[in-house]
Amino acid sequence: MRLLQLAWLLPAITAAVASTAPSTDGVTAFIKRRLPHHADSFELTIENATKASTASNDAYTVSSGTNGKVQIQGTSPSAIMQGLHRYLADVAHVDIWWFVGSDLDKAPKTLPRLDKPLEGSSIVPYRYHWNTVTTSYTSAFWSWEDWELQLDWMALRGVNLALAWIGVEKIFTDVFSDIGLTDNEIGSFLSGPAFLAWQHFGNIQGSWGGDLPRAWIEDQFSLQKKIVKRMVELGMTPILPAFPGFVPENITRVWPNVSLAESPKWSGFSGRFTADKYITPYDPHFAELQKAFLTKQKEAYGNVTSFWTLDQFNENKPASGELDYLKNVSHNTWQTLKDADPSAVWVMQGWLFASDKTYWTDDRVKAFLDGVPANEDMLLLDLFAESTPQWQRTDSFYGKPWIWCQLHGYGGNMGLYGQIENVTNNAVEAVQKSKSLVGFGLSMEGQEGNEIMYDLLLDQAWSKEPIETEKYFYDWVTVRYGADQKEIPHGVYAAWDKVRTTVYNNTDSSVTAVTKSIFELVPSTSGLVNRTGHHATKITYDTKTLISAWNDLFHAGSQASWLFENEAYRYDLADWTRQVLATAFEATYNKLVEKYKGKNTKGVKCAGSKLQEILRTMDRVLDTNANFKLSTWIQAARKSGGKAADFFEYNARNQVTLWGPNGEIEDYASKQWSGLVGDYYAHRWQMFVDYLVVTDPSDYNQTAFKKKLMQWETQWNNKTMHEQVNVDGGSKADVQIVMRNTANNLMDIFKV
Repeated sequence: MRLLQLAWLLPAITAAVASTAPSTDGVTAFIKRRLPHHADSFELTIENATKASTASNDAYTVSSGTNGKVQIQGTSPSAIMQGLHRYLADVAHVDIWWFVGSDLDKAPKTLPRLDKPLEGSSIVPYRYHWNTVTTSYTSAFWSWEDWELQLDWMALRGVNLALAWIGVEKIFTDVFSDIGLTDNEIGSFLSGPAFLAWQHFGNIQGSWGGDLPRAWIEDQFSLQKKIVKRMVELGMTPILPAFPGFVPENITRVWPNVSLAESPKWSGFSGRFTADKYITPYDPHFAELQKAFLTKQKEAYGNVTSFWTLDQFNENKPASGELDYLKNVSHNTWQTLKDADPSAVWVMQGWLFASDKTYWTDDRVKAFLDGVPANEDMLLLDLFAESTPQWQRTDSFYGKPWIWCQLHGYGGNMGLYGQIENVTNNAVEAVQKSKSLVGFGLSMEGQEGNEIMYDLLLDQAWSKEPIETEKYFYDWVTVRYGADQKEIPHGVYAAWDKVRTTVYNNTDSSVTAVTKSIFELVPSTSGLVNRTGHHATKITYDTKTLISAWNDLFHAGSQASWLFENEAYRYDLADWTRQVLATAFEATYNKLVEKYKGKNTKGVKCAGSKLQEILRTMDRVLDTNANFKLSTWIQAARKSGGKAADFFEYNARNQVTLWGPNGEIEDYASKQWSGLVGDYYAHRWQMFVDYLVVTDPSDYNQTAFKKKLMQWETQWNNKTMHEQVNVDGGSKADVQIVMRNTANNLMDIFKV
């Protein structure tokens, strides 16, 4: 690619791998782990990086050897993993999926021979994954088994640079204990397990409902050691957290003269839980804590990285907007990193520049970035490049290396959605126009069901031309359902092509991310339908096309009943059915409001009953798959919490509903899960309909209704699921029955 990229990459790569030469051992271990019957079927070789088409990029070649083995040559372990992925997916038709799991064990007993080699070369040096908040929205309660699957998924798709945030509370507690802070003082600073990401950002402090158990902090630290070790084995460079400056309020007890600033209050939270104190980077104590922070992690994980993530002003304005101040803040922060690790690269999310463009003018962005005198000492993540790119207005971040990221969705919301043209055309255009672009990355707030959109960007990292999506979707569907080695019905391909050109091809600039369905929001007679911007509810495609696609997908299962034994098909069918029913809910809601404003009480009751029917039907559909169950989330939380299981369950419930002790960010991370739909949302909407029945439109009072609703929501948040419940989905027969009944009822459901 570009010489600038190579110049930037060399010191970072050299520092990260100085102690160990590249090895294929991690890939070999992966093959033994995921393809045990083919442990001896592959020969792996790392070639000199200069053999790549561009020195700073990766390349691979896959061929069939005369000895009957599949030979994979690559410029790095990550390149070999990408070559392995292309062989397994494109030739053997097996893969690893987020919710479905691994079907690599279904690879043919005799691996297919290649008539000609598979070759590929990346167009960017780095393929990045994770957003800081994903560690709360998605992996807050993950076990090591969950992480193993995730890391194997990442490695197989060529990811070679990834955030490694887990377990940092151990570093915080040890560093703060070393300077004399008490356990209580430190405990009042740390947030609950489902909200730690925003404590890391300095948005919130402390926890509502309980304190983090020390045992859990130790468990997470042990988990992080495994995660980092596996990342390195699989050819990924971990990005570890640096010290951002945020400290417990009682820091002045041990350091009376420390220079402190205070973050603004965030998102409606009270001062008890926000307005974090942070040490100004000018203060020598900042450098002291930075040194301790990095040293302890190097001692724990080894010399595994030069990349350190540090975000000081995520949705928080600095104390001053003066250009000299901004430049000095970043300069002093950079200096503490370089003093602690001379090879340090400061990784920073560029979200602040997109979320508050009024404050972060071009001049202020430039001043802040200019505080880092060496461009190669910083790496910017253009976090929402597919919708609100910052690289263009900032002249490629004024020369700093940066990564083109797809954010795609907020809070793990579950609407079907994509921007295939932006993810392909715009990403390639950025490579052509920006000399300092060094990677593509995934930065979703929460991993959810639009997996094809994330695969698309990671695969675009290996194509000089924008990927042609018609063929891409066809091939992706073949792999997703093809592991069973049976002929996939035409209807499956037809269904996916219909959503490709509509659901996954949003070109409406007023809708920029995964949409939210209105039934997930606090009921109201206005303001729910056709929202745009953040958490849009506006439907950007013809809903008849989605219903037609759903019909194709469902009837393909009738044509080939083996599909109902296929985990991917069952997941996708539940996901699409959920979306179809959510669309029906909006149409019925519109009728409800119409009847209410017309003072037609009978009509209000009738529409209200139809809303409940839709939610009950959706709940039954979602209950057929463990990935769509509230109980799955709660039981993972309870298991993770151990003796603090009730507190962890409260955190789990609160995140997906009230998001704060008093609903500060209510419904932000809403989920369409069984149990949540059939209990929480259904009850809220029944309360709303009951309120409308007894309230004249002239007396309607949303504030009064919301106050009454909040009382019930708070009670629901405090429930506990002490008994172990079944989180498995239904059998093949159960799923078929539920889906058939849903199909039969759809016509009635859509009659409003």
